[in-house]
Parts: sequence; C-alpha cells; structure tokens
Amino acid sequence: MPNASDTRPASAHGRGAHAGDAVAGPAASAGASRAAARRPWTRAARVAALVVGVALVLAFPAMAPNAYILSAGIVVASYACTATAWNFMGGFTGYVSLGHAAFFGLGAYGTGLLVRDLGLPSFVAWLVAGAIVLVVTIPVGIAALRVRGASFVIVSIAFVLILLLVFQGWGSFTGGSDGLVVPRPFPDLLRPEHHRTFFYLFAALLAVMLVAWWAIDRSRFGTGLKAVREDEDKAQALGVPTRDYKLVAYVVSATFTGLAGGMYALWFGDLDPIFQFSILLGAYMVLMALLGGVRHLFGPLLGAVIVGTGLEYFKLEFGDTQLHLVATALLLGVVVLFMPDGIIPAAQSLVRRFGPQDSSIREMTAAELLERNRAASGGDTTTEVTGEDDDR
Repeated sequence: MPNASDTRPASAHGRGAHAGDAVAGPAASAGASRAAARRPWTRAARVAALVVGVALVLAFPAMAPNAYILSAGIVVASYACTATAWNFMGGFTGYVSLGHAAFFGLGAYGTGLLVRDLGLPSFVAWLVAGAIVLVVTIPVGIAALRVRGASFVIVSIAFVLILLLVFQGWGSFTGGSDGLVVPRPFPDLLRPEHHRTFFYLFAALLAVMLVAWWAIDRSRFGTGLKAVREDEDKAQALGVPTRDYKLVAYVVSATFTGLAGGMYALWFGDLDPIFQFSILLGAYMVLMALLGGVRHLFGPLLGAVIVGTGLEYFKLEFGDTQLHLVATALLLGVVVLFMPDGIIPAAQSLVRRFGPQDSSIREMTAAELLERNRAASGGDTTTEVTGEDDDR
C-alpha cells in the first residue's frame, strides 16, 4: 500500500512491487534450492547414524568381554529407559519431578509381589504391575499437578518418601528392610545367557518408548504439551486443555517408568526399598535427560550412556565410597552452567554456527539491488519518477 511520502504513480508503484518480488524471488529460491539439496543428505546421515546405533546395541552382548561388562550394559540400558520415561513429562511439559523413583519402585515391587503371592507368570505380572502404576498415577497426578514449579518438585519428593516408609515398614507384606526376592523368569539359563536376554528386553522396551516419544512429538497433543512448557497460562488462554494434557503426559511417563522398574525386578531378582524408592534415582533421571537434551529424542539415551557408564566406572574403581556422588554433582554443575539445553542441542548449534550459511537478500550490495530493480521494471522506473517530479 503506498504511503504519504511516495511520489510514484500507481503504475510505477506496482512495477516497484514486482521488482521487489523479482529481487526476493531469485534469492529466496536459491536459498530454498540449497536447503532442499542439503535435506536428503541430512536425512541420509540421520538414517545412517540410526542404523549404526541399532547395530551397536544389537552387537553389544557379543562384544562384551565378560559377564560383568554385560551386566553393566544392562544397568545403563535400565537408566536409558527410566530417563526416557521421565522425559515424557519433564521434556514435554517442563515439570521437573524428582520423585519418579516412586513409580520405578511400584513397578518393581508390584511385579515381584504378583509373582510371589499370586503365582502369575513373570511377564504377565510385569504388565499387570504397569497397569497398577497407571491406575495409581491418575489420582496422584490430579493432586500433584494442581501446583507448579518448586511446589511440584516438593510434592514429587514427598510422594516417593511416603512410599519408601510404607514399603520399608510393612515387613509382613513387602519384606521390609530385608528386601524381596523375585523368582527368575528363566531359571534354566546360565548367568551370561540371562544377562544377554534381559539386555535385549531392555533394548526392546527402550525402542517402544522412543517410538512413542517420537509420535507424540509430532502430534497435535505434543504441540499442546510444548505450549504448556513454553507458557502454560498463554496456552490455556488459547484453548489448550492444559490440565488434561499434563495428566496424560504424567500418566504415560509414570507407566513407562513402572515398566522399567518391573523389568529391573525380573532381571536383578532382589529388591530393596531404600534403592527402589531412592530420591537419588530420580535425580539421576533428571541429570541424564538434561545432559543429553530434554527436547531431543535421543537426549536422555545419550545422557544415560554417559552418566551410567561413569557411575559404574566410579563404583568399580572406588568401591563403596561416595566419590561417584561427588562426580555426579560436578557433572550436573557443568551441565547447568555451560550446556543448559544439553549436549545434542549444543552440538547442533555449533554445527549451524560453523557450517555453510544460506545466502539472503541482505547480502546484496546497493548497486546490485538497483540494477535488479531496473532490470525487473524495464529500465523506466527512474524516468517515470523524474517525469512525475517535473510535472509537479
């Protein structure tokens, strides 16, 4: 639309607009063509990386030199499952829960008690325990999600502490401080084969979680959760049912965490309430997700590999000392200070910064811009403007 200071007639103004389009058109189309040319290569690189990652996971049991390394790999896989499960809530909504160990412990003890007391087959008990965690999470989530921020963190910690006291004190049912022994689902397998089987089971559970996270991330439901994460009040004002969305994310996150706990119970076979309902376990989930990147599909997995491997190394080298806790605290401090978004987003930002940049119209000189305008308008723009000035 012409403004008050425009001295060109309508026809010249219209040609000027087309000239601007002509300038923007080649530059925009060139940038788009370059982006389109890079997109297949980017997609191919991602597919290749995914194939290599899957191949390494499948080959790990065969490459492990001994049963201890294989068992450490299972621990890392269980960490990856719990961190990914936590990310359904923390990554999508921004709500930080330090009490997800409550769902891990419920899934583990639920599986063990169903096998011991009701005689259910191991994996049937595992699925039933996951359903129990789902049902329990609904009223807990309705109550916990009425608050935000630090209050939500406190509520999550209180919940896991309550369950710790209940399962530790109810010795006649849960075994109390003496623990609970869970029958092995594959009693005929030797220890290496037992570890190998459960490594693949944990990997399958992790794959299901990753596919579910990927699907939610690209759905309308995932968009609503991200709106809650960015600004919950604005999302609610725009019509997003924030309460229902948060509850669904909380239930999904808790259920997957409970399934991970049940799988751990079937593998390890010896449950202790102090470990199963440990706030430290919940803190590990948060640290792993933050380290890798909570907004990325493979962020928690990368964080679990780094943190889980580090924890196993420190425990092996320094025994029962608490040095691994010091290392964990230092790692958390480094992440918060230097990589608040995680390793994967930081690496992507670095690649974009030093990689090839798209050209834009802003890179054209004034002389080039004038020449393109003259060529697009047939070379008479200056004449028409000058003629109009003479008439005036």
